[in-house]
Amino acid sequence: QVQLVESGGGLVQAGGSLRLSCAASRSPWPYTVMGWYRQAPEKQRELVATVTRGGSVNSADSVKGRFTISRDNGKNMVYLQMSSLKPEDTAIYYCYGARLGVDYWGQGTQVTVSS
Repeated sequence: QVQLVESGGGLVQAGGSLRLSCAASRSPWPYTVMGWYRQAPEKQRELVATVTRGGSVNSADSVKGRFTISRDNGKNMVYLQMSSLKPEDTAIYYCYGARLGVDYWGQGTQVTVSS
């Protein structure tokens, strides 16, 4: 059963922008936390940013001031607006959701930033 579906990845030049979207399947139990993680080649998956249903945001220092996470509870969507992209932002970006003590992950979307 598909839970989280990402879209919006692609290839962009350094300094450019991309917007990622994640659609969550409807459920009687909404995700407490939604957000984004990323994994670069030969590196561990790392937090990018998360947001609670109430709007509290937690983000990595490396993206503060450049990436903005937002969430639409009514539409079961979470977004990641990425600006001033750098080659080191190149990774597979995974949508994340947590509810009832269980973590859920999307399939991932590739973001490639060329120098």
